[in-house]
Amino acid sequence: MSLEVNIEKKLDGFTLRAAFTAGNTSTALLGASGCGKSMTLRCIAGIVKPDCGRIVLDGRVLFDSAQHIDLPPQQRGVGLLFQNYALFPNMTVEQNVLCGLKAEKDPAARRAACAEMLRAMRLEPLAKRYPAQLSGGQQQRAALARILVGKPRILMLDEPFSALDSYLREEVEGEVGSLLASFAGTALLVTHNRDEAYRLCKEMIVLNEGQVLRAGTTKAVFADPQSIAAARLTGCKNILPCTPLDSHTVRLDGWNTTLRLALPVPAGCTAVGIRAHDFTPCAADAPNAIPVKAVSTSENPFDWNLICTPPEGTAQLWWKVSKKSLSSAAPAAPQHLCAAPESIMPLKG
Repeated sequence: MSLEVNIEKKLDGFTLRAAFTAGNTSTALLGASGCGKSMTLRCIAGIVKPDCGRIVLDGRVLFDSAQHIDLPPQQRGVGLLFQNYALFPNMTVEQNVLCGLKAEKDPAARRAACAEMLRAMRLEPLAKRYPAQLSGGQQQRAALARILVGKPRILMLDEPFSALDSYLREEVEGEVGSLLASFAGTALLVTHNRDEAYRLCKEMIVLNEGQVLRAGTTKAVFADPQSIAAARLTGCKNILPCTPLDSHTVRLDGWNTTLRLALPVPAGCTAVGIRAHDFTPCAADAPNAIPVKAVSTSENPFDWNLICTPPEGTAQLWWKVSKKSLSSAAPAAPQHLCAAPESIMPLKG
């Protein structure tokens, strides 16, 4: 299965230009709130009409502005889980699930399909309850059951954990992860949480102010985000301005040091990204040694954060140290930190 999206939609403050493909796997749409992620799902589902462009699912055109094709939502074979789940409050779980079977005219087939889905989603004991009588996780399972019972060709989840308390997130995330892994089709997950995206999706599309900044496998995007905005969205704390010297070497502005990169330095490179956990203390003459002065230390449950500056200057660098790697209660203040060439990411502005 495959999804091809190339659309434009004018929004407040910017124009959404979503152009990407997604295959028979789970793909994350990662971006900050208001960047156009949810609007992209609504355009694919047929709830919102793009200004122009084309959407094709498995060779079947869902939308084409040039050919005046705009299939209604019920003909698209798309399942969309909203942030608030959108269950009908005056209907039981069973009745909500049956709403996903409107296209099935045989009453016996409807009942059988509903019963099978209730069993699959572990909702049988809750079948006669109303949404207000369910926990957040149970409501999500009911909403997913209503979507999946209709056997959609594409499954889209819009911030599926945003309505859950923190103690429920891990349990529900595990269920969603299993669902995405077993879903026989294209699945899109909208999130602004880079950790959720990394754990749940094999592919990733990074959006910023309506533009696709980066697309590829999730691991490839994290290893080489290519732009400053994409690096920040994937959680990189250290965006260090630099001046390219050659195809694999840069000088860090304000640090009086050069760094050797494994990746080629592209034309237009203005910074390098180094993730906070990729530094190690080292000697002054070690490769890629950066002179630092620790100015702040904070403790987390499982690691320490150190904020460092150059010996002379105000630029900042974050170093994250796992407590398991320490022999003492807190990390000693380093004089130099090193980063391996393969962990340094060249970035464009």
